[in-house]
Amino acid sequence: NGVDERLKELINNICQELHVDLIEMKVMPDHVHLLLEVDPQFGIHKVVKRIKGISSRILREEFSWLKSRLPTLWTNSYFVSTVGGAPMSIIKQYIESQKRSE
Repeated sequence: NGVDERLKELINNICQELHVDLIEMKVMPDHVHLLLEVDPQFGIHKVVKRIKGISSRILREEFSWLKSRLPTLWTNSYFVSTVGGAPMSIIKQYIESQKRSE
């Protein structure tokens, strides 16, 4: 219903505002994969909190059916992993393949 495309726009805008490099993104039916480069001084937890908070508020305003269907748009939890020495092409390929594997 357009929620996924709007979410992509919102995440992209939020990352730009926070000066976070959004390298790869894949929106799934019940979660999102993001490959981000975040300044360690800012902290990944702040980025995730902003993405979830802003996107939830805007999406629930624009798609009112989200309010009645779900008690909250996002859970409080998230998974973070560093990619350190892994080749960027492999990480991008993994995220890109998620849409096909589910």
